[in-house]
Amino acid sequence: MENNIHQIMQEIGNQAKKAARILSESSAEQKNQALLAAAQALRTQTAHIIAQNALDLEAGKNKGLSAALLDRLALDEKRIESMAAGLESIASFPDPVGKELTQWTRPNGLQISRISVPLGVIGVIYESRPNVTADAGGLCLKSGNAAILRGGSESFHSSNAIIACLHQGLRSANLPETAIQLVPTIDRAAVGEMLNMVGLIDVIVPRGGKSLTERVANDSRIPTILHLDGNCHTYIHADADVDMAVNIVQNAKLRRTGICGATESLLIDESIIEKILPLIAEKLIAQNCEIRGDKTACAIDSRIVPASEEDWGCEYLDKILSVKTVSGVEEAIEHINKYGSHHTDAIITANQAAAARFLQAVDSAIVIHNSSTQFADGGEFGMGAEIGISTGRLHARGPVGAEQLTTYKYVVKGDGQLRAG
Repeated sequence: MENNIHQIMQEIGNQAKKAARILSESSAEQKNQALLAAAQALRTQTAHIIAQNALDLEAGKNKGLSAALLDRLALDEKRIESMAAGLESIASFPDPVGKELTQWTRPNGLQISRISVPLGVIGVIYESRPNVTADAGGLCLKSGNAAILRGGSESFHSSNAIIACLHQGLRSANLPETAIQLVPTIDRAAVGEMLNMVGLIDVIVPRGGKSLTERVANDSRIPTILHLDGNCHTYIHADADVDMAVNIVQNAKLRRTGICGATESLLIDESIIEKILPLIAEKLIAQNCEIRGDKTACAIDSRIVPASEEDWGCEYLDKILSVKTVSGVEEAIEHINKYGSHHTDAIITANQAAAARFLQAVDSAIVIHNSSTQFADGGEFGMGAEIGISTGRLHARGPVGAEQLTTYKYVVKGDGQLRAG
């Protein structure tokens, strides 16, 4: 079986490499036609996709998946429409390929330009969220890259139904179906194969839990765009508007607990905590959210349970929130930079100087003033969709959209110049 998986993955890789060459020369109109046709196919196939998703949900329940993971897995008409609208949004953006990023002329007359080009073949490894199939496939297509998608076993039926819609779009635009391929096996050996497909895959993007991203970071022989955790913080400064802060925390924690932009830890200035924490606790506990706090927080509300050292660095992806009292903006910054995952962190304050200090000093891919951390999303950034949030420093940081899935080359034009010496 292992040899069979190796052969399957090598064939997929070779097909993707050929498709990538075709995509790199395809027109913006051709790629957009494929995206729009795929969006329409998602709409016409909604009932079938929901039926396939029901098979995945049933299997997930039998496996004992948590409520948060089942929520990530679930599809309904609204979520499928969101996928379709996401593809249309991607199509509406300017083509990120072939853009002249900068240009200059040397004293010897050489004209030098930096031009955006596709990365090549992108391998995306993800877990239970089937919408990643549409998002990743669409973004890779828009940016002229071939995609090899390895979805989690939990979303196998859903992802196959979605990939069929993407293939329908590719066919309508006379582009090869092999431009977007779904790994046809749930055997985990396929992941190991992908991480070693040097020369066939140019970049690996993991999108999932900590165990997946750690494995990719440790084992991949191919460059990666990844984040390990979404331990996001909301910090309530002494000069925060109380009503605004309460509403933002409720949204940041509970809108969807299973996404990487959900707030996991709340920091509150000591001068305002007695006033604001009871209001926050009342709202969150009423919605079955467990609060784990330091001594000050526990003393304010007996329903708050003591937090451990591990809580400060934990990505719960569940209805759990840690609460820490801080003396001011400097301690908040120090705490976030120590325990955070460099993903998304927010400050709630009317004090512009405190906000400016926080936004400058917090070492995260996304920093926010007076808004919910749940806006950490490529779609909400106006990028149509995202292939993930990068917390690294090289190539891309923050939401990774179509533009971030390109690199560049230098085009040099002369009229006979020769280098002396």
